[in-house]
Amino acid sequence: MNVVTSAISDGLTLSKRSILKNLRNPDIVVFSSAAPIAFALLFGFVFGSAIDMKGANYREFMIVGILAQTMLMTASNTGAGVAYDMKQGLVDRFRSLPISQAAVLVGRTNGDAVNNVIVMILMSITGLLMGWRIRGSFLDAVLGYLLLFLFAYAASWITAAIGLTIKSPEVLGNIMLMVLLPLTFISNSFVPSEVLPPALRVVADWNPVSAVVEACRQLFGNIPPGRVAPDVLPLQYPITASLLWVALILAIFVPLAIRRYTKAVSK
Repeated sequence: MNVVTSAISDGLTLSKRSILKNLRNPDIVVFSSAAPIAFALLFGFVFGSAIDMKGANYREFMIVGILAQTMLMTASNTGAGVAYDMKQGLVDRFRSLPISQAAVLVGRTNGDAVNNVIVMILMSITGLLMGWRIRGSFLDAVLGYLLLFLFAYAASWITAAIGLTIKSPEVLGNIMLMVLLPLTFISNSFVPSEVLPPALRVVADWNPVSAVVEACRQLFGNIPPGRVAPDVLPLQYPITASLLWVALILAIFVPLAIRRYTKAVSK
């Protein structure tokens, strides 16, 4: 069995283990959904009351931003899980087994990806109860959810690399908070980027979160009437830009995370 085949086989085995472990701990899904639901209610019914979308439904506008934010928040579970496993010595058990080094991270990210799907379903139901509707075609909606899923999967490899770098799992929450808040709030997730100050507008227009949110709004049919996307490439071609961002993140952070994991377990 060659290296690639072994990595795939071992990765699938550990993915199944991770999925079953997560399914036996429903509190992971519950607490992963609690904060995004609170954000949705807060922005939809408190802040949304003071935001004028010029005839558009603000709750319909911001739900896609909440979905993107939720996917980033749940992706951080991967980094926390990896950091915890390293601290508890679980990785030492895997090191003693004849398995591919990459399989451990593949199993972790795949297992957490299933949690992302469940959380995405719960958040979509919350959005529907708040008045959000998918106005695009069925195939467009499927593509929209696929983009969110791929973005979350790519982000999980970023958090895995971070989790392998830090020495304390408790620190990861603060690190992810400092990263997630600027990524989601300096974007078009909750307000159109055109209303931001010029310097922040540039950041928001080229923020990968903005491309994903813009693409999903187009696919879900949630673009406000009369709104024209900013004249920047990522928002003019958001679906292509989103796929390119996902590919770039995976190309950088998959080998980086595997290299850091291999280095960590070799000590």
